Amino acid sequence: MDEFKILKIKESVFENNDKQADLLREDLKRDKTFLLNLMSSPGSGKTTTLVRTIEVLKDEMRIGILEADIDSDVDAHAVAKTGTKVIQLHTGGMCHLDADMTKQGLLGLGTKDIDCAILENVGNLVCPAEFDTGASKNAMILSIPEGDDKPLKYPLMFSIVDVLLINKIDAIDYFDFDLEAVKERVKKLNPNIKIIPISARTGEGIEEWAQWLRTEVKNWNE
Repeated sequence: MDEFKILKIKESVFENNDKQADLLREDLKRDKTFLLNLMSSPGSGKTTTLVRTIEVLKDEMRIGILEADIDSDVDAHAVAKTGTKVIQLHTGGMCHLDADMTKQGLLGLGTKDIDCAILENVGNLVCPAEFDTGASKNAMILSIPEGDDKPLKYPLMFSIVDVLLINKIDAIDYFDFDLEAVKERVKKLNPNIKIIPISARTGEGIEEWAQWLRTEVKNWNE
């Protein structure tokens, strides 16, 4: 009978990444830099929400943005117009960032003068949920046009985030979207999650979201 070793690559990759993520969190805590990992599907309004967030908070804290994309710098240009420090991360075809890539991005950004770094992860509801980036907190945006069945289709994503922003709430009357059903489904997956309906276009809910972020940054950097 042939003898050979079986290496469980996926498990070992995740285990190593988790260790790197914990080390990165320790570094960020020591340096008093809060890192938010922002995830969503493409077209959910991540960049528009980021710009709104920066406009509200830029006079209160020093913000830096890491824009991750497979091969584009459109979002980085949009954020740079706010005057905020931003770096573009190209993943070379990969559909997520891991802890090591995030660390490289933070080194490129420079965090000595940053109170709050926000990572706009690659637009995807699968891969980014599987890899710990070393973030202080995880956030997700679900937009109304995507439908209210997403918590059923992508339960892992909804179970690992600390706050869920339901964007494009101003368009809810034009879509078959049951807001209360979404809240119920998400709470079953993640009882402690904070859910904030927002409209990045009109500004609805942005102050509540900004206040959540203020509190988390303050608690982290104390």
